Amino acid sequence: MITTTDTLLNGRVILEQPKEGYRVAIDPIFLASSVPAHSNEMVLDAGAGVGAAMLCLAERVSNVHILGLEMQRELATLASKNIRANHHQGRLEVVNGNLLRFPPRIAAGSYHHVMANPPYHQSTKTTLSKVTSKALANTESEATLADWVSFCHLMVRPKGSVTFIHRADRLDTVLALMHGKFGDIVVFPLWTGPGKDAKRVIIQGYKNTFGATRLSQGLLIHDQDNHITKEADDILRGGFGLML
Repeated sequence: MITTTDTLLNGRVILEQPKEGYRVAIDPIFLASSVPAHSNEMVLDAGAGVGAAMLCLAERVSNVHILGLEMQRELATLASKNIRANHHQGRLEVVNGNLLRFPPRIAAGSYHHVMANPPYHQSTKTTLSKVTSKALANTESEATLADWVSFCHLMVRPKGSVTFIHRADRLDTVLALMHGKFGDIVVFPLWTGPGKDAKRVIIQGYKNTFGATRLSQGLLIHDQDNHITKEADDILRGGFGLML
């Protein structure tokens, strides 16, 4: 595999990733920014990829402990390399495995927070990428979106948070799958620009709570001149946390 070495958060995170196939964009950065983790808490990253969300969260929250689960062995290997390159050994770790048959290293109900960037597309409704790693990252395969939601619910502690980032046009499906499992759900749209539809939403809920679902005002990524807004820049370059 040919890789490139790039950076996130204005150079504070070093990231080696495949030159072709799935490439890290802004989604894992926004995902990491929205997880309400504190120092010494345990976080599970379901579908960790090359570790982008894990590394961004570790940069923001000192002494947080994060375990990543990644199905693709090559990406899991790169994630482990990235953890070492960013000097996070001891509190960050990635294991190779499938959420439908997760390894014993991952114990149900052990995590204060779970975050996930599930595949956005259904295999029957999209044209698969010719690059295997990209196709697996972007398209549901053996595990459906329902499996992702159930897995995250199983892994998080009671009262713990689960945070997803997903396509806005699948929001109804995500909320239906979360119904009865999570409460105090907040939907946080990421608006691409003034007057434009949101393409991504962050959805966060808490296990075994019963509060109402709330629609947040969300965040505007680009202004009317198509420049990154200060609020978005604070997250994408400054590494700030996002209050949902």
